[in-house]
Amino acid sequence: MSTTEEMSLVEHLTELRKRIMWVLLVLVIGMVAGLVAARPIIRYLKSIPPANGISWNVFSPWDALRLYMNFGLAVGLLITLPVIMYHVWAFVKPGLREEEQRASVLYVPYAFGLFILGLAFGYFVVFPMAFYFTSSISKSLDINEMYGAAQYFTFMFNIVLPLACVFEMPIVVMFLTKIRLLNPKRLHKMRRYAYMLMVILATVITPPDAISAILVSIPLIILYEFSVFMSRLIYRKQLAKDAAWELEYGAK
Repeated sequence: MSTTEEMSLVEHLTELRKRIMWVLLVLVIGMVAGLVAARPIIRYLKSIPPANGISWNVFSPWDALRLYMNFGLAVGLLITLPVIMYHVWAFVKPGLREEEQRASVLYVPYAFGLFILGLAFGYFVVFPMAFYFTSSISKSLDINEMYGAAQYFTFMFNIVLPLACVFEMPIVVMFLTKIRLLNPKRLHKMRRYAYMLMVILATVITPPDAISAILVSIPLIILYEFSVFMSRLIYRKQLAKDAAWELEYGAK
């Protein structure tokens, strides 16, 4: 390795460290804001279905504190997410062409919007189905329902957060297509495995009945097909630009 390459590697590592420090700083600030906002958020969630009318309990002195910390971390991550996306884009920016840089920076707000959409879908659609299903089992067994606040929100986060991450799929696919690591042909070959993965994910995070799994699988599959569609649009533009460049270069 030459001296220039070594310096380049050191510079990249230094830049990466600085960006990680900025992300951690924003995360800490976001967590502080989350701790301040935790109380009204928890009370609001307790006032709407499926939590309204439920008596929450704590089973250890640490449960209330853990609940506060979990919400602080969740809000902090939500605040930090656009910053993380920006720094990821800024770090890979030197390796992108000028038109790719302009196009990829637009992904940041859309990625954040899809994450919020995934949170909403998880909380207002999937989570109530799972909660009411488990509650119906308790009632059918004549078991008294006593919910721990920390356990309730752990159950909620385990459903909502994976779905929010899955909703990032179109942006990830578009970005990987833009930097030419992915294309519609590969996505077409992966379709059957992607469908299987979506069905498995839907089965895991929903009650164990076919209707719930199907109701969640359909939006996830549509999301995958939308990702393929967007990848196809980007890929066609890339082919057209490559053909124009080759034609111009050949003419010279």
